[in-house]
Amino acid sequence: MNFQEYPDRDLLMLGLANTIAGELGAALRNSGRASLSVPGGTTPGPVFDLLSDVDLDWAHVSVFLNDERWVPESAPRSNTRLLRQRLLKGRAAEAVLIPLYADAPRPEERLEELAKGIAPHLPITVLLLGMGTDMHTASLFPGADRLEDALAPDAPVLMALRAEAAGEPRITLTAPVLRDAINIHVLITGAEKRAAIERAEGLPPELAPIRTVLKNATVHWAE
Repeated sequence: MNFQEYPDRDLLMLGLANTIAGELGAALRNSGRASLSVPGGTTPGPVFDLLSDVDLDWAHVSVFLNDERWVPESAPRSNTRLLRQRLLKGRAAEAVLIPLYADAPRPEERLEELAKGIAPHLPITVLLLGMGTDMHTASLFPGADRLEDALAPDAPVLMALRAEAAGEPRITLTAPVLRDAINIHVLITGAEKRAAIERAEGLPPELAPIRTVLKNATVHWAE
């Protein structure tokens, strides 16, 4: 992995936002379209805030999450809700949001439909991932019920996974989709996550799912 260390978190967020904006801009100039896949949670919020004000042809940028909790957008734990609040505002309000949730009791009931929405926007132009201290990324959790299937080279675009650490059922992009992204960035902060990602380099993806993307990823870190 390419490990990039920043003096503090503010400079990390600014530097990462500038990098992502540059990669999206280059793709838009070259092909007229781009896709951006991002994590949920609060850590990338400052990056989203900065990107939302960048002068890009957002109308030709497709945005979708790495993964989503199977809850409606009205729920406090919805990643889509957070995405609308932090990224899809200002200039970036013109971006095209590709959903990872549809109204159904179980994610399996809508998987095929949601995967068809994502497929035309692959490979991902810019992929931003987070990582937990357990070395999960997206909703590829160690010990998840179908982790082996989601890590397989022939995995479908989307899968539903369940894991004790995940809480709700999750829908997630699978390992080959993540690994095939053109530009891959991992955002982590703090000593514990730095130690975890360094440990992941020596572990198989089944124990450290983040391992599946590290070879071609740039890891952005600050204390």
